[in-house]
Amino acid sequence: METINQMKFARMYTNGRLQSVKDEQWDIQPEGFNNTIRWNVGHIFVSMESFIKKSIPTYEPVHPEWIPLFKGGSKPEDWNVEPPTNEELLAALAEQPKRVEEILSGKVGQPLPEVMPIGPLYKMATIDAVIQFASWHEGIHAGVIYALNKVTSEKSRK
Repeated sequence: METINQMKFARMYTNGRLQSVKDEQWDIQPEGFNNTIRWNVGHIFVSMESFIKKSIPTYEPVHPEWIPLFKGGSKPEDWNVEPPTNEELLAALAEQPKRVEEILSGKVGQPLPEVMPIGPLYKMATIDAVIQFASWHEGIHAGVIYALNKVTSEKSRK
């Protein structure tokens, strides 16, 4: 249960960072940043969906059409379709933790169907480990959102 609480806390933190972001800031990519606020928000959502799919192979991700836009290594300059709106992304982020909690109810301690390597040194073997990693990963991107918000709020005032 603590793993689920960590996931909810990470999402609460992310949502808090997004409250002060203005609409015009979502697609500004300042020099020195690899992506935008929109990309980071979508990446958080898509990553959690992908982690759940790897943990429970029968799971069908919500908004699979977003995966190519926000998967690791993607970037807004390569998009050839209209990305989801701010409202769509915020709604998806808001509903995801409750849905994930329901999907994982009673399964958090289960072993993964296949060990999941993260880099050369760490291998995750349980659903619990995957959700903890997803929460850590979200925290990193929430920090990037915070930084982008600071930098882009200055740019949008000029």
